[in-house]
Amino acid sequence: MKHAGAAALDRLEPLMDQIRALGAFKERSRGAFYLKSRAFLHFHEDPAGLFADVRAEDGNHFERMKVDDPAGAAALVARAAAAAKGRP
Repeated sequence: MKHAGAAALDRLEPLMDQIRALGAFKERSRGAFYLKSRAFLHFHEDPAGLFADVRAEDGNHFERMKVDDPAGAAALVARAAAAAKGRP
């Protein structure tokens, strides 16, 4: 699975805008979000769709979430919002 390219990130722009609006994340490169100094979220694309790798609640690894449907996108935003507030 490859990192999301420009066209995929264009499709994810509304979702990324929601992450940006939380105000807690630094976007070091387009689609790569950091919380404090740690990588928190980045995107991938493959024939099965668009995915986010988001830091797991234990903080030690990443978990993959499908984000090219409304439910997956909403789950990602909720996860990011909780992390922004200091909750896993």
